[in-house]
Amino acid sequence: MGAEEKSLKVYDTRKTFFAKLGSTVSKIFTPTKVGFNNFLVNIKRNSMVKNYKNMLNCKEDKKEILEKKFEDYYSLYLEALDELLIETIYKKVVMDTASEFEKDALSKYYNIIHLKENDEIEYKYKKQQYLLNIDYSNLKASGKEKQLEDFTKVYLYEMEQLYKGLLKHYSIILPEQKLPADKENVYNKIFDTLEEYVLNIVPLKDITDDELIKECSLYETYEVGKLDQVDILDKRLILLSISRKLFVHSLPLIIAEKCYIKLLKDIRSLIVDTKIARKRENAYQLLLRAIEQYNEKLLAVKIYWNNNDEKTEYNKFANKYKELEKIKEEKGVHEYDIKKQILFIREDVKALSKYNDKYYRIIKFYKGRLVKLGDMRQIKSFKTGKYKIVKRLKKEELNETAC
Repeated sequence: MGAEEKSLKVYDTRKTFFAKLGSTVSKIFTPTKVGFNNFLVNIKRNSMVKNYKNMLNCKEDKKEILEKKFEDYYSLYLEALDELLIETIYKKVVMDTASEFEKDALSKYYNIIHLKENDEIEYKYKKQQYLLNIDYSNLKASGKEKQLEDFTKVYLYEMEQLYKGLLKHYSIILPEQKLPADKENVYNKIFDTLEEYVLNIVPLKDITDDELIKECSLYETYEVGKLDQVDILDKRLILLSISRKLFVHSLPLIIAEKCYIKLLKDIRSLIVDTKIARKRENAYQLLLRAIEQYNEKLLAVKIYWNNNDEKTEYNKFANKYKELEKIKEEKGVHEYDIKKQILFIREDVKALSKYNDKYYRIIKFYKGRLVKLGDMRQIKSFKTGKYKIVKRLKKEELNETAC
């Protein structure tokens, strides 16, 4: 039985919500029918953990049977947990004895329920995540270390499937969206899901990949302090890099490429829209990193291309990019950085020029940057500034300063 077929599901919340809920749930469980339900949850949780261990340690010929048995106990456990949540919080809200936090918890719970109206698959995944998080936080707050240790293994096993299932689901529905607002919503859900996983699941896992550890640590630095638009986009770039290691199959290459293209578009828009020079420069440096990562982590491993021309163009770029290493060795990092910027800008101008005047503002910015890098020369006149590339490219006319 796949995770999407189970009857219960989870919800997306603020980072501190489940930690606070864990310390609150234990206080609101009262010794009546609620206490009995709490007792049932403990029994069914223990049975689920026991069957999980049996499933892991079984012989191959019994694996399918024990997997099915574990899934059955898992569903019963979630149903008991769901009923306990309703008995504890819902009745308090109805009787007007609930705290503001309890009301907020129930509101979030019903936000998940409403997902069922438009997307039943997302609803099922989200509700399972929500209930598992509640019980995990409650066990953590109880101080029952042995129970928490055993449950954490099952928790990670199920959460892994749920997050992968959500990403697969979003990957399927993204191409189906017609309206820009609907596509934007799915992109946000993909990035939010990646963020939740990095914040909530990765710290509980035993990760040995040094590069992945470094990227997750870098991401954590953004959790402190106020973030501006550049920081938010930088976080998404880090998440995409992490996803290429953790979710290769759940977030297919074709969808990851769409996410990179969307991110590059957002960064370009930020460059031309902002009026603050420092912010524009930070966005430009982020754009260079995004172009580099897009090429190294995605295009370099891309197997299927829309046509041979695209593949040929990329191979030309890849050869030029590879040749830059010689410049680094012979002339140093500074010269290498200049040549890399010129290469990236030229390639992006070539790609964006295919859309007529749609990206004229960022192209103007690029030409202004090429002047600063010494790759273009500005010829001033009384009415307008004219630019021409020092080598190979023809004269270009600009009617206004970029940005």
